[in-house]
Amino acid sequence: MFPLQQATPDPTEAPAAVANFLAELGVPASIANPLGAVVIFIVVFVAVYLLGRLLARPFTDRLLDRRDLDAHAKRPIKKLVGGVVVFIAIAVAFGLAGFGNFLQSLATIAAAATLAIGFAMQDVLANFVAGLFIYTDKPFRIGDWIEWDDNRGIVEDISLRVTRVRTFDNELLTVPNSQLTDGVIKNPVAKDKLRLKFVFGIDYEDDIDKATEIIIDEAEKHPEILDDPEPSVRLTELADSYVGLQSRIWISQPSRADFVRTRGEYVTKVKQAFDDAGISIPYPQRVVSGRGKAADALATRQLVESDD
Repeated sequence: MFPLQQATPDPTEAPAAVANFLAELGVPASIANPLGAVVIFIVVFVAVYLLGRLLARPFTDRLLDRRDLDAHAKRPIKKLVGGVVVFIAIAVAFGLAGFGNFLQSLATIAAAATLAIGFAMQDVLANFVAGLFIYTDKPFRIGDWIEWDDNRGIVEDISLRVTRVRTFDNELLTVPNSQLTDGVIKNPVAKDKLRLKFVFGIDYEDDIDKATEIIIDEAEKHPEILDDPEPSVRLTELADSYVGLQSRIWISQPSRADFVRTRGEYVTKVKQAFDDAGISIPYPQRVVSGRGKAADALATRQLVESDD
């Protein structure tokens, strides 16, 4: 029988004690050293990971609560924090397990891969960063009615890469987040009040004061039009066929449905009141004059015959 050879790793390293302990149990030195490193790696990884989750999760929850983020916005950020905790746990475990050279090589490979992926996925990364800005700046939320470029609709979902918007024709638009952060976004329902404007055209011969009184009176009668700010009317156009009176009214807690319904009801009431008061809403008229080629030819022929 050959005498048992004990492992002689550097006693200053954590795996050394584990390797010696395994060697005392009869594990060959060629196996005790790497096995000790693996044990240290697993123990350190689990400890750092659990400690990181124990500290990072409550801190992240408090930070997100202060930002007043919605539940859908918190979910991907929590996943990102969890990934960072896993990466830190792996890095610390590699270092304490004596895999320093391997960790350095891995970091070099990861840096090169990150650079290559960054060039290949510029658009994806741009959308990802834009998604983070949407979560933090909160230009809109799920359920908001937004407008951008020539599109409009209700926000149904916000992720780190895309935002899904349901149009008023029930079409689903999947919009890259970068398009929503690089341009101008209109959010009519971001505040608790919304001003609506509508131009009523009356005939030049109609009484402007009477028409203004009707427009204001119908606004004050409508239950969903606010008294403060109070409705107002301004003469804004002297068009070819009508005088334009712009009505300005306010509604509270606006949504697309409220906006369309309230405006439709209000305009209908004003039109009916105009009819009762004898105030007309003229339509454009065009007078076309002149003679065609056949009439010109006939006139020329008659002129020649009269000369004869």
